[in-house]
Amino acid sequence: SYNPGYQNVLKGMKPSTKQRFISLSFDYPKAEIEKEVLIKESGINAEVAQKLVDIAGEIRQLDDTDIQEAVSTRLLIYAAKLMKKGFDPYQACLHSIVESLSDEADVTEVLEKLVALHFAKAE
Repeated sequence: SYNPGYQNVLKGMKPSTKQRFISLSFDYPKAEIEKEVLIKESGINAEVAQKLVDIAGEIRQLDDTDIQEAVSTRLLIYAAKLMKKGFDPYQACLHSIVESLSDEADVTEVLEKLVALHFAKAE
């Protein structure tokens, strides 16, 4: 299986190798289902879970970026678990989501601004 939006592996695979596998198309879960997964896996409340799902949806829609992969539900769970343990929500997203997606300064700046729209940056 391949994550949605993660094309590098698929493009680089030789046709003879691809023929050894079956292909199944998956997409990210619907927002409400992804929210429930976050609540169940991390124990965070519905409001915080919704904000994380919204952030992921916005990042997944970005065009013309150097992001190699889109935001996985796994990264959202990591951020949620950090928040549940008392991390500042902005910092949890920065370390679990933003820094996992890119180390390019211009890309991380955009992602940080997007996160700040949902979770205030602690001063």
